[in-house]
Amino acid sequence: MLARTTTVAFEGLEARPVDVQCAVSPGLPGFSIVGLPDKAVSEARDRIRTALSELGIALPSKKVTINLSPADVPKEGAHFDLPIALAVLAALELVPLDKVARSLSIGEMSLDGGLIAVAGALPAAMTAAALDAVLFCPEACGPEAAWVGAAAVYAAPSIKALMDHLTGASPLPEAAAGHVPTPSGGPCLRDVRGQERAKRALEIAAAGRHHLFMVGPPGAGKSMLAARLPGLLPPLSAMESLETSMIHSLAGTLDEGGILYRRPFQEPHHTASVAAIVGGGKRAGPGQISLAHNGILFMDEFPEFPRAVLETLRQPIETGEVTIARANAHVRYPCRFLLVAAANPCRCGMLFDPGLACSRAPNCGEDYMGKISGPLMDRFDLRLEIPAVEVSDLALPPAGDTSKEVALRVAAARNVQAARYADRDEITVNADVSGDLLMEVAATDPEGQDILLKATDRFRLSARGYHRVLKVARTIADLDGSELVRRVHIAEALSYRLVSGA
Repeated sequence: MLARTTTVAFEGLEARPVDVQCAVSPGLPGFSIVGLPDKAVSEARDRIRTALSELGIALPSKKVTINLSPADVPKEGAHFDLPIALAVLAALELVPLDKVARSLSIGEMSLDGGLIAVAGALPAAMTAAALDAVLFCPEACGPEAAWVGAAAVYAAPSIKALMDHLTGASPLPEAAAGHVPTPSGGPCLRDVRGQERAKRALEIAAAGRHHLFMVGPPGAGKSMLAARLPGLLPPLSAMESLETSMIHSLAGTLDEGGILYRRPFQEPHHTASVAAIVGGGKRAGPGQISLAHNGILFMDEFPEFPRAVLETLRQPIETGEVTIARANAHVRYPCRFLLVAAANPCRCGMLFDPGLACSRAPNCGEDYMGKISGPLMDRFDLRLEIPAVEVSDLALPPAGDTSKEVALRVAAARNVQAARYADRDEITVNADVSGDLLMEVAATDPEGQDILLKATDRFRLSARGYHRVLKVARTIADLDGSELVRRVHIAEALSYRLVSGA
């Protein structure tokens, strides 16, 4: 008897269909799995045999062969347990062959027959919808998979419950999408005393998704400022939410039954490895830059990160995607994020205070900031010196606009950009613009062009620096409601570029 069903193998964000075939034939009793299975997939036979035995189902004294097709695609992960078990049950005629054949399933099995949640339910559900198949998954994965909406999802607590559903003894209800809580307000920008210039830079960064670098002494408020940036960004669109949630689903970081309703904010520690930041590992999973897709990547103590980690950021910042190369595959993940980096001016952090700086000043500052290469620093659109806050300022009442008020201005600027680039694929904000389109949308008045050319010549800005000044100026003009980029917008953009301490 030959039975078949479908599951998926994950290659980046793509959930590639895998045909699971089970043949029960005469021969020496055995249970073999072929088709490039990894260790976790090969061990499925022991979990399945024990789980079925707990249900009083014994495998026949025949040869059971499982083929995972296409055979040249590596199969990794315990989510192959459930489809293999269903194929075996169908081959033994314990569940209907046709229902199993028209289904796609994922799930890990425990020895008592329970189904354990696995990562990747959301992309698996999208593949099931594309194949017009029913999705079977563990109960804990149902609310996540049901968000796709285009495929019927049945989430079972155990293989026994799924068998009862397939035979009609006890049908399962369709899984419902998980509840999305109302986003909380988060910390407010008014909590930060002083630092008005830094608050303005946050607004510009949020409006155009411009990368931001802050340098200042300990306790100046760099981390506080970064923590308030998510509250300035507009909510995720439906497509952004789905795409970002798929990445987090593959990483297994989605809340149970949830889907991302706010932009991600990733804060890797400075001891993180290249694989943790960029992605990789045995299964070539997504790294922090991909988990921050459509959100913020905050890297505190920026010079403390290993040099190899910092240099790997250069290409993803430019292209918005990262490719993880392996001998047998190349896995791509999107990573359009807003990079916010913070650093002390030197190792002791007191370089700007002559009374507290160490004896090695100012050489210690040059050595410390020298860990950041010129090409990487050139990719930051906004650079800020964050001065220490005076004690007298801490006693003052909150001043300035609230995060909600700034967010409204950011949303208005984002709407202008969305309308401007409506017919452009892969361009949603000013940070994405390049080439002739940039020169067209960032057309300046004669005075603005004059000051930009003089600054480029005097401070020897690179071509990248020149274009990034134009992008920032275009965003400032959008916040100002100006169709033309004027001299004042160019001057403010240049002020964030020509910072000695950064």
